[in-house]
Amino acid sequence: MKKLLLLLIVLCTFSCKKYVVSFEQPTNMELDKLKLEVFLDKKKVQDINLNATEELPTYETIDLSISDEGKHLLQVKAMDTTFSYDIKYPEEKYIMVTTHLKSNGKIHVGILKQNYKFRFQ
Repeated sequence: MKKLLLLLIVLCTFSCKKYVVSFEQPTNMELDKLKLEVFLDKKKVQDINLNATEELPTYETIDLSISDEGKHLLQVKAMDTTFSYDIKYPEEKYIMVTTHLKSNGKIHVGILKQNYKFRFQ
């Protein structure tokens, strides 16, 4: 039984493909308590609540599991606007999402994509 459990853990570790998505918590207090809905391939996977801080921004990281390699659609919905991004696995498996308030009062969600982990200081 222990061998079967160990085999299952090893297979899951090596066969699970995922995107690592870090959400930057804003420094703009007007974005405090803003709810972001995260969709992967048009399927809702998680809600993120932004917590604004007056200091340096912090990050909330989540793992989004996928079943195959190739192109996927990442969507982030903020209030009444949906931002869509095409991402490729495994070339762009680390993603950072930032939310900004424009001078006209509209929200903009931007992303950075890369193959290696981000270093936050």
